Amino acid sequence: MISDAHEGIKASVAKVMNATWQRCRVHFMRNVLAHAGRSGRRVVSAFIATAFAQDDAEAARQQWRRVADQLRPKVPKLAVLMDTAEPDVLAYMGFPAAHRVKLHSTNPLERLNGEIKRRTEVVGIFPNEAAITRLVGAILLEQNDEWAVQRSRYMTLESIAPIGDDPLVSLPTLAA
Repeated sequence: MISDAHEGIKASVAKVMNATWQRCRVHFMRNVLAHAGRSGRRVVSAFIATAFAQDDAEAARQQWRRVADQLRPKVPKLAVLMDTAEPDVLAYMGFPAAHRVKLHSTNPLERLNGEIKRRTEVVGIFPNEAAITRLVGAILLEQNDEWAVQRSRYMTLESIAPIGDDPLVSLPTLAA
């Protein structure tokens, strides 16, 4: 569960980066199933999955509320968990449908953070901040290249352009 200590980070992310805080749907489901009890896991999982299957953010929120309200009499702790986690777990629903399959889990980001940690620990002590920036920048560029050529590309500039505010990404393609 997101602790109160995260509230400051969430507020900073919203203010400085104009972004929302997202909680990984997969990790949330693991937390939920711990509250559901062994016999209720399948039912609870199926109930919550109905919110994830909605076509847009508003429909997902409405379904989330219905599921939480249905669970409240039998599993009040689970309903409270759903109440508090709703905006964070459903944050990815605000993106186009094509992006949601890539955004609902934070696993790719966690793998990237793990790779940065692994490669920086090998160095140990950096001579200066520029050295850290060069190494982490190289790791990020390498990951970007891998995502760009994957069979199921992470996200393309064309798919991001309609939701972005960068005029360079939104420029029409020039004929060669």
